[in-house]
Parts: sequence; C-alpha cells; structure tokens
Amino acid sequence: MNKQQNPSLETRLVQAGTGRDQQTGAISLPIHPSATYRHPGVGESTGYDYTRSGNPTREALEEVLADMEGGRRGLAFASGMAALSTLFLYFSSGDHLILSEDLYGGTYRVLDQIFSRFNLTTSYVDTTNLNAIEEAITPQTKSILIETPGNPLLGIADIRAIADLCQKHDLLFVVDNTFMTPLLQRPLDLGADIVVHSATKYLGGHNDLCAGVLIAREEKIGEELYFLQNSTGPVLPPQDCWLLVRSLKTLALRLERQCHNASIVAEWLKEQPNIETVYFPGLPEHPGHQLHQKQATNFGAMVSFRVDSPARARQLLERIKLISFAESLGGVESLLTLPAVQTHADIPTADRLRLGICDSLLRMSVGCEHVDDILADLNQALAD
Repeated sequence: MNKQQNPSLETRLVQAGTGRDQQTGAISLPIHPSATYRHPGVGESTGYDYTRSGNPTREALEEVLADMEGGRRGLAFASGMAALSTLFLYFSSGDHLILSEDLYGGTYRVLDQIFSRFNLTTSYVDTTNLNAIEEAITPQTKSILIETPGNPLLGIADIRAIADLCQKHDLLFVVDNTFMTPLLQRPLDLGADIVVHSATKYLGGHNDLCAGVLIAREEKIGEELYFLQNSTGPVLPPQDCWLLVRSLKTLALRLERQCHNASIVAEWLKEQPNIETVYFPGLPEHPGHQLHQKQATNFGAMVSFRVDSPARARQLLERIKLISFAESLGGVESLLTLPAVQTHADIPTADRLRLGICDSLLRMSVGCEHVDDILADLNQALAD
C-alpha cells in the first residue's frame, strides 16, 4: 500500500509529535523542561536561548496548532484568558472593539475591568445580526471578535459575511473557536484573521489542563503576536505542552462521541414538560440551524436549556449524580453549569437578563459517557 501523501486532519492529530526525536526514535514527544540552553560558542545558538522565547516541546505543539487551523503561526499560552489578554495588547489606547454579546463572561470582565483603564473601548452586539455589527462600527473600530456558537445561548454568526464586512472596513477579524474546534469549524478558511481557543476545553479534553491558543492566518500578524507573547511571558510550560499534544491525538474520537450524545440529549430535553426552551444548533427549529450547517460539519456538544423556574434549576444541580455541577466544558466528563452565577456572573445583571441569562438557564457540556446513563441522570434529577 502506498503511503498516503495528504493525510486528513484526524490522522495528523493522531501523529502529532511522532518522530520528533530522531536520536532515540521515541514515539512520544520529548518534554524539554530546561529554562535555558547552552550556546555552542560566542555568537552561536542552537535556536533556543531562553524557554520563554522558545522551547522545543512548545514549538512542536505550536506547529500542530497552526496546522490544525490552517494558519501560519500558532502560539500556546498558560490559559485561554492569557491568550485573549495578549491579543488585546495588540491594540492601542483609543481603539474600539466590537464583540459578540453572547460570549464568555471572562472576556467581558478583562475588557471592562482591566483594559478599559487603558482606554480600549468596546461594544457588545448581536453578532447574528450583520446590520447590528455594521451599525456599531466607528472610525476608531479596529477589530470584531465573535464566538459562534455563542456562549451560553448558542447563537450562530455568519463567519464569511462578517469576514467580508471586516475586509470592507479594514478590521481585524477574530473568532473564538473553542466550542467547535478545527475539526468541526474552520474560521481561517472562511476569512478570519485570528482564531482563539481556550485549550482547557475540547483541545485538552480531560479537565486536567489549563491552556490557551492563538492562531494567525498570516505570518506578519503571527510574528506581532509572538512579540507580545515573548515580551509579556504568559507561555504554556513544557509539561503542559506535552499534555496538550497527547490530548489532541484523541480529539476526533472524543468529539464524535460527544456530538452524538449531545444531539440525543437535546432531542430528549425538548420532550420534557419542565423544560421551556432548548438551545442547540442541531435542532431544526434553532434559528441558526441552516447557517451553521453551511459553515460547520457538526453541531458540537454544548446544549443550553431553560427550566421552568430557578427552583427547578437548583433542584437539578443538587440531584445530579453522574453529571458534575462544575464550570468549564469540553472534557470527557459531562458538566452542568448555571451561567448567571458562574461563567457570566461578571456581566451586569440588566444585560444578562436582557439576553436571557437568568437563574433558570443551564448550560451543559455533554461528555463521552454512555448516552443512556446521561439521560437517566437528567431524568431522575428533573423528576417532581
């Protein structure tokens, strides 16, 4: 059999780091915990000087990250917020950013409570509405940052249309692809300039790793982001880089099971009398269902739903046994979150309620357990 010349992304992820160690032939990527490196002579370098600036294990990971999203430069950070904070350092005082209003509360917090001190201004709009985005653009606007699907209401923004809008107005277009991963959605191919991941989530996949990722489509922006990363130092340590490479090898397998489970869970929730609304782009009645199908290959494994009262939400969280009441998402274990008091607590109450992020709204990260066990746990927890 001839060796495959252009292996799929799934295969490339499985092979991540393999063959990197030519000296020993180790299949597993070596970990290089060295903080500094000995030079062969004055004015000579092995290519590594100080591990904040470059590390062989991190370099291997960052090459995989760039490849998986189809970008020119990948950068690994100590958390998703470290990646986003480095991205925001790319802008200057007086610049204006437009962001999805349906986004992670930590993104809102870092901009509202920290970067606002340096006169970086923001507008949060419904990015499922192209007219709303265009109306928010000012002469000071430098970038649009979206999450699609949104967090936690799972609204769908048109990536290609927003990319065209950014090109028209000369704006940097950033997509947080945490919920989808490059296996399900490829923003750079649709015109985005930068992709963001909280790699703690699906890329890590086991709730045991905190990491963040920036991937740039063009070399120039990638080099500018690297300068900021190297200058401020929020890099991912070598041991965690190895762990993330190890985790990426099973990403396709995990996602396949999680997406399958999530579709069944969403359909089941629809039929429950004490569930008022289910938010899942895989449901035909979801307003972004058809658009999402055009720009993604599956619907993901995040399901949000509104129960009939805050008391019901508390009951559910207190009764679940298999599913964990915990923040975060994307791991093999199913998690249930109350966004109003956890992930989105820093968003002003009036804005949260306007969006529908109330004490009856729950967000579920559907895991890899057998789906019958997930449904059984939800059923006993919802029972009167």
